[in-house]
Amino acid sequence: MIDFLLNGQPRRCETAPDASVLELLRDSLGQTGTKEGCASGDCGACTVVIGEAGPDGRVRYHSANACITPAHQLQGRSLVTVEGLAQGEALHPAQAAMVACHASQCGFCTPGIVMSLFTLHEEQQQRPAPLTPERLEAALGGNLCRCTGYRPIRDAALSMEEHPWPRPGWLDLAVDATASEPKPAKDAAFVQPATLAELVEERRRHPEAPIVAGGTDLWLEVTQRLRRFERLVDVTRVAELTTIEEATLDDGREGWWIGGAVTYARLEPLLEAHYPAFAHLLHRLGSAQVRNRGTLGGNIANASPIGDTPPVLLALGSRLRLAGPDGERELPLDDVFLDYKQTALLKDKGEVIRAVFLPRPEAGRHLRVWKLSKRREDDISAVLGAFAWRLEDGVLRDVRLAFGGMAAIPKRATAAEAALEGQPPTVACFQAARAALQDDFQPMSDVRGSTYYRALSAANLLERLRLVIGQQQAPTQDRDREVMLHAYAH
Repeated sequence: MIDFLLNGQPRRCETAPDASVLELLRDSLGQTGTKEGCASGDCGACTVVIGEAGPDGRVRYHSANACITPAHQLQGRSLVTVEGLAQGEALHPAQAAMVACHASQCGFCTPGIVMSLFTLHEEQQQRPAPLTPERLEAALGGNLCRCTGYRPIRDAALSMEEHPWPRPGWLDLAVDATASEPKPAKDAAFVQPATLAELVEERRRHPEAPIVAGGTDLWLEVTQRLRRFERLVDVTRVAELTTIEEATLDDGREGWWIGGAVTYARLEPLLEAHYPAFAHLLHRLGSAQVRNRGTLGGNIANASPIGDTPPVLLALGSRLRLAGPDGERELPLDDVFLDYKQTALLKDKGEVIRAVFLPRPEAGRHLRVWKLSKRREDDISAVLGAFAWRLEDGVLRDVRLAFGGMAAIPKRATAAEAALEGQPPTVACFQAARAALQDDFQPMSDVRGSTYYRALSAANLLERLRLVIGQQQAPTQDRDREVMLHAYAH
C-alpha cells in the first residue's frame, strides 16, 4: 500500500513491488498526461516532479523519469504531474510560456518539458538566480523534442516570469503520509528500512532480494527485459546511507564518507568545490532527472565496466565501507571489482555499501577526467579515462590511471602507471606508457566501439594528458592553450 499526495490530493494505492510511477499513473489512476517514450529514462517524455520536506521543513521538488522510478518510493511524498498545474483557467507559467512561444507541435514530449520547466520555476521561486545558458541546458538536458526544435522551448523558459499564476498552497505542504501509518510488515514485497540495522536484518533474511536506490539502472531490467521482481529492498530512507560526513582515515588522509544512497545531485556541490573535473563528468553522466535519483553507491555496486564514477574513484584512491550481519569492514576500491558484474561484496550474507570515501584534494595533486561517447551528454561511455598525479621536481609522482570501457571491470592501468612513475613527462616517457597499455588491457568490442578504437582512444587520452601536463609547466602567458585544450576535451 502506498500513501502519497497526487497534485495535492491524498491517494492510497496498492500495486506490484516492481511497478513504476508511470504504470501507477496511467494504468491505475487514469492520469495519462504523463507519456511513455523510451521507457529507459532517456527522452524525458515521462518527466514528473516529486516533493519532500527538507531539513528546514520546506518542500523541495526534483524532476524524475516516471518510467524508471519505483512507485513505492512515493510513500510519504508529493507527486506533481502535468494535470495538476493549471488552476482553473490559469495556466502555470511553464504552460503559458510554452503556448505564447509556440514551443509545441505534436505535443507528445510537451508534458515532460513542462514538468522540467515547472521544476526550474520552483527553484527560481525559492532560490532566484540568473537563467544562464548552463542552467537552461541542465534543466532541459533530459528532454528530447522530436519536432519543435529547442529555440522556442528555451524562449519559453526565459519568459516564464512574465506569466502570473495563483500558486496553490498545497505546493508548500510538508508531506509525511507515513507519520500515522504503521511500519510495513516484515513480509512486505517492497521494504523500506529506516535504519542501517533494519537494512542489515532485511538483507540477512532475504539476501536474494535486489536493492534499489535511484532505479536508474535496475529498472531497465523491468522496462527493457520484462523481468519481474517479487521482492525489493529500498535504501533511500536509510538514514546512515544518506549522509555526507567529514572524516580522517587511519593513514592520515582527510576526506568525506559519502553515504551509499547519496544522489549525484546532492554530491554535485561538494565536487564542484573540490573536484571540478569530477563534477563536470556528472553533467555528462546523465540528465537532471537521472542525477536527482541515481546514487554513487549504486553506480559502484552495479559493477558495470562502463560505469562512469568507478574509474574516477579508482584514480583518487577511494575506499568502501561495507555493512553486513557480521559487522562493518573497509576495502580499497582497487580490491572491489573482481570480474564482469562481480564484486567483493559478500552477497550471500547480504552485504551492502554503507559509504564511499572521497579523499580531500592534496596540494599539488591534479585530476583530469575525459569521457568518449557517441552523444555529448546523457550517454554511456565507450571509453572513460581518469588520471591523477603530482609533478614534483620535474618528475611524475603518485600516478594513478584508471579506465572504464577497456576491460570487464573498471580498472587501473598499472603497467602504464609504472612507466610514468618517477619519470619526467617527456614524449619518450609517455610513448612508453602508451605501449604499456597493451599489457594492461585487451579491450572488448561492442556496439559502442571496436577493440581497435578503444585501444587507440586510450592511448590518445594519455597523449592528451602529456599535453596538459606540458602546458602546466609552460610559462603563465602560454597557459591559455591549456584552457582551450581542456574545453575541447570535454
